[in-house]
Amino acid sequence: MAPSSRAYTPRPRSQLALVAALAVSGAATAQTGYPARPVTIVIPLAAGSAADVALRALAERLGPALKASFVIENQPGAAGLPGTARAARAAPDGHTLALLNSSIMTTLPHVYGKVDYDPQKSFAPITTVVSIPTVLVTHPVLPVKSVGDLIALAKSRPGQLLYSSGGVGSPQHLAMEMFASMAGIELTHVPYKGAVPATTDLVGGHVQLMFNGLATPLPHVRSGKLRAIAMATASRSDLLPDLPTVAESGLKGYQYEQWAGLFAPTGTPAEIIARINSEATRILRSPEVRTQLSQLGLEARGGPPEDLSRAIRDELPRMGQIVRRIGIKPD
Repeated sequence: MAPSSRAYTPRPRSQLALVAALAVSGAATAQTGYPARPVTIVIPLAAGSAADVALRALAERLGPALKASFVIENQPGAAGLPGTARAARAAPDGHTLALLNSSIMTTLPHVYGKVDYDPQKSFAPITTVVSIPTVLVTHPVLPVKSVGDLIALAKSRPGQLLYSSGGVGSPQHLAMEMFASMAGIELTHVPYKGAVPATTDLVGGHVQLMFNGLATPLPHVRSGKLRAIAMATASRSDLLPDLPTVAESGLKGYQYEQWAGLFAPTGTPAEIIARINSEATRILRSPEVRTQLSQLGLEARGGPPEDLSRAIRDELPRMGQIVRRIGIKPD
């Protein structure tokens, strides 16, 4: 049956009612006619990035589950700030969502000082979509095969090694600056409009190294076009079990984690958020999707909105301390 086109008049409702709303979300959203038109998911990151890959795996199943058409709109550039601000300004009716990563929500506000969204007030969390293991990769011509080799080479050539990232304050930028700070080395940053073009130029030899979500460089590592040096995560990846972590390789205490979550503009009715959360969590925790994303180097998550809220609340002050200590500033 086609969904009703009646307009929905939102009623005030506390986010604390999400658990109760979950039980009645199907009936409630049926009565309100949600979704009444295609749902747009704004992702302020490049197509083909780790977060983008995970979103597409989710969206192609979420559409049939909600009987809706999902349109993914990539808006990369400026570290994701314009796309994020656009999503924050959207009507809070469930027809515009956003996939935002940990950098956008916990790091960029500290890097830029003022952004056109509040990570804790502009959005209503829906669910954590994916964890993104991060890997340190180099171009094969660089004469290094370990973290120790890389540090020694960088110390012998201060400022001469070029690393790429998806922009100032991006996960790739922060991960490398943390690495350089802890290792006591000087590298030169070359920012791009997204992790995908940054990886492309690394493969082309225009830069020498980068940290990146494993899903993006993994095909190039397997083909020999890039060399994996170490995982930035606390433990090794099942996809590259022989590859040590940065901490294992001698830089003790180093660890960098990424995630991407699904959000709606603040004010979106709790029953709509509950319904999307229920279906998205079911999909992300299905064996099919977990296997699909795992093979790409991603960890499917799902779970209640409170988990995503807690991650932002806990990471915001910690990332602020790191940004200030390293001295990351806009170019």
